[in-house]
Amino acid sequence: MKYRFINDHRHEYKVATMCRVLKVARAGFYAWLHQPNSNRAIQDERLLGLIRDSYAASGGVYGSPRVFADLREAGETCGKHRVERIMRSHKIQAVRGYKSPKSVKGRPSILAPNRVNREFTVDAPDRVWVTDITYIRTWQGWLYLAVVLDLHSRAVVGWSMKPTIAKELVLDALMMAVWRRKPNQEVIVHSDQGSQYGSDDWKRFCDANQLLPSMSRRGNCWDNAVAESFFSSLKKERIRKRIYKTRDLARADVFDYIEAFYNRTRRHSHLGGVSPEAFERASI
Repeated sequence: MKYRFINDHRHEYKVATMCRVLKVARAGFYAWLHQPNSNRAIQDERLLGLIRDSYAASGGVYGSPRVFADLREAGETCGKHRVERIMRSHKIQAVRGYKSPKSVKGRPSILAPNRVNREFTVDAPDRVWVTDITYIRTWQGWLYLAVVLDLHSRAVVGWSMKPTIAKELVLDALMMAVWRRKPNQEVIVHSDQGSQYGSDDWKRFCDANQLLPSMSRRGNCWDNAVAESFFSSLKKERIRKRIYKTRDLARADVFDYIEAFYNRTRRHSHLGGVSPEAFERASI
């Protein structure tokens, strides 16, 4: 920039001479000197602060689309491409996800039919729940997490964490979902073919609470893709391949992710960029 060059060399050459050689007005140079940044640059700096606040509040997992949604919700009128540019120039980016597992055909379940058949969009709450198990590393050993999600809002409606993968793990998560939601009609509960979901206790609990079991084909993770997607988000956005010192520390962090961040705050692309709780409130 010519003005910057003049300012950098003003102690070597006369300002008037440099302005004449560079064909700029002295009045323009002195105006720039009192306000070296353009109005757009000043606004970019202000937006950068808001972008950093949104990014930090998400735990460093929001990319430009969700940050842009935060800014628009706060009343900003900037464009999404401007947010992308500012984030890119300051190397602010979302944590990258894991590679998707390869799809396999799988064999049908002999315990319960696949009543969902990858129809993951549901027009009302408490019609279809999906459930699955994952594991979390700690220096005390594995901590197993079971979750139940409502396909309508993608909210985690039940969860359980235990040091073993026994059937009580999945039963406690399902019991929490029933206690929280108190469904007044039959609910399909979709799972994989793990032994916990094929137990007699699981079947009897479902029968007693108007829950209709559904199962993925054996070895086909895509039949339960919504639960898999939640676990992927949890691991890339919060756990990030760390090994927790204790199971209690892992429990506390996962609890915070589910209840304080994911359900209440995290913007979900499937829901039009709002959180599960906000989506449910808007659906009432």
